Amino acid sequence: MKYSLSLTQKLSFLAACLFTIIAPVMGYLTIGLAPVIIVGGSALIGLLCWSFTYLRKPVEPRIILPLFILTVAGLQIHIVEEYLMGFAPAMSRLFDIPWSEKSFLMVFALIGPIIYTLTSLGLYYKIPIAGFVAWFIFIGPGVAEFTHFIFPFITPNLLPHNPRSLTAAIEGTVIPEMPNFYFRTTGHYYFPGMWTAILPMVPGCLAIYRLLIKNKPT
Repeated sequence: MKYSLSLTQKLSFLAACLFTIIAPVMGYLTIGLAPVIIVGGSALIGLLCWSFTYLRKPVEPRIILPLFILTVAGLQIHIVEEYLMGFAPAMSRLFDIPWSEKSFLMVFALIGPIIYTLTSLGLYYKIPIAGFVAWFIFIGPGVAEFTHFIFPFITPNLLPHNPRSLTAAIEGTVIPEMPNFYFRTTGHYYFPGMWTAILPMVPGCLAIYRLLIKNKPT
């Protein structure tokens, strides 16, 4: 049986495609390659999964909404640890990118919760584009948090063998107090956000399982 999308579904698909293209490009222009890989990869996988699940058959709010709220709640706790331990400046030193704490807070602590709140409302009313945002969160801040366990083994681009914090200008932006969490230099296995990375991962992975296995569109 041939399946046809409604106008709302088509517009939602177009908006999701534009986000998948524009967000990584903006991230690359403002920060560097890392956002392209993380944000772009998560958005692309989310787009594909959403296209074959929620876009065609919106899931009942009682199934997806609690898991989404748990994922973003875990994410916000996770962001607190990242901020306190210097995630943005640590990433700047690791990848030689100009990621300031101000931009980190603006995106994840201020703009992010607004998006999460509106997405929750959209999931309640089964709005298609809300399903895409949910998929993006389940895969990006959800599954992709495992990268925190890999970062300590990556050689930083800036003075990898100097354990002291570094202040330097990167592409014209001064990034103060960039810590070094390189395991071979510090001898400690840690990277900002690693302790709480599991919090959004568990409900995020469970949501993906339920959306792919339990609620396949017919």
